[in-house]
Amino acid sequence: MLLFFAFGASPSSAPGHPGLSALSSVIPYAVAAGEQQDDRAARIEAAVEKLSPAVIEMRHTIHQNPELGNREFETAALVAEHLRSLGIEVQEGVGHTGVVGVLVGGRPGPVVAVRADMDALPVTEDTPYPFKSTVRTMYLGQEVGVSHACGHDIHTAVQLGVASVLAELRDEIPGTVKLIFQPAEEGAPPGEEGGASLMVAEGVLEDPRPSAIFGLHTGPMEVGTVGLAVGPAYAAVDHFYITISGRQAHGAYPHMSVDPIVLAAQVVTALQTIRSRNLPPLAPSVITVGMIHGGERFNIIPAEVRMEGTVRTYSEDVRNSVEQRMGEIVDGIARAGGGTSEVTYDRGSPATINDPELAEMMLPALRRVLGDANVQDHEPATAGEDFAFFANEVPGFYFSLGMIKPGTTSGGHHTPTFQADDSSIPVGMRAMTSLLFDYLEAVSTGQ
Repeated sequence: MLLFFAFGASPSSAPGHPGLSALSSVIPYAVAAGEQQDDRAARIEAAVEKLSPAVIEMRHTIHQNPELGNREFETAALVAEHLRSLGIEVQEGVGHTGVVGVLVGGRPGPVVAVRADMDALPVTEDTPYPFKSTVRTMYLGQEVGVSHACGHDIHTAVQLGVASVLAELRDEIPGTVKLIFQPAEEGAPPGEEGGASLMVAEGVLEDPRPSAIFGLHTGPMEVGTVGLAVGPAYAAVDHFYITISGRQAHGAYPHMSVDPIVLAAQVVTALQTIRSRNLPPLAPSVITVGMIHGGERFNIIPAEVRMEGTVRTYSEDVRNSVEQRMGEIVDGIARAGGGTSEVTYDRGSPATINDPELAEMMLPALRRVLGDANVQDHEPATAGEDFAFFANEVPGFYFSLGMIKPGTTSGGHHTPTFQADDSSIPVGMRAMTSLLFDYLEAVSTGQ
């Protein structure tokens, strides 16, 4: 769902409008505020230009030394060292390897948070980068390559750059900025907790508690552009496991079996009726069976079939309906065929919602910094993002950062050929620093 906001309505059309004489007292303040904003924008731009080369080098270091979720030891150490060098208070070991920096501005005001994720993926990199990853590690019992195939190195570098810019302008900051560097956004290793949910459980949003949180993710757009959906932005991500048990028999004598393969085939088809017949037509969702395992030999009807898949939704009501109907459908088909079933439905990250009121407040800042044409409306994505755990606690604002340099290509996210261009980093620094400043100013002055 996308919401559009109209700006620039004529003030004289508003009920109870005070007239030109009253407005004349407001104009000098508005002009002064505009001049102050322009002056700060120039200082942010100068700081970004000066600091970007060093921040890009940090990105190269992070990219060349990727670490999987809950194992971001070197990345966390680099982040903590940089924050301390800026005179920022640092807490380490939050949610295993997370790092939190608290930058107190020179002027009183509210608290705002900004988050970047640090973990890499078990993907062997195949790019022309001179700083490409050659790291290999053991993952689920086998040796795999490790790389930043989802742009988290860009996210971390941008936030380190934002911290650097804010430190240079510390005296002007009307409030406090909480810098959250999160591990395990892609998921914790089996048997471990991690990610945003664990950081929230350990109190990352307390002492001090922010009144809003911001974040970004690399997106497949040209450098210089950003995109966002207002309202639902990323889907809730759930994982289901289905076991259908029957009775084994010779493939030549199916009447002596309860065939779990036939029952599983019916389940796959029937699950799609949840979307087409049980949910409102305008309530988006995805139900995908991604794995089916059953059988040992071509002429044996097996005793059991196991299935796994994912569900993507944008509202808790739809999420609840899918889980309920899935259990009913699987149980009904299995019993009708003489078998039994078991369904396990694991809820992952909830839907990421861009708070409409916060978005209305912040969109003008993005348009001012990047230009109207470079701020794009995006459809909600069916991918998941555990930023949702933060945005469920306080209003959140999350956008995509263009990463493709014109004239070059970029592999898809989570693939060996994924590339995000260095030139996206100063754009992200400029945009995020401006958002944080604008938010703090707006809240501290009551605008």
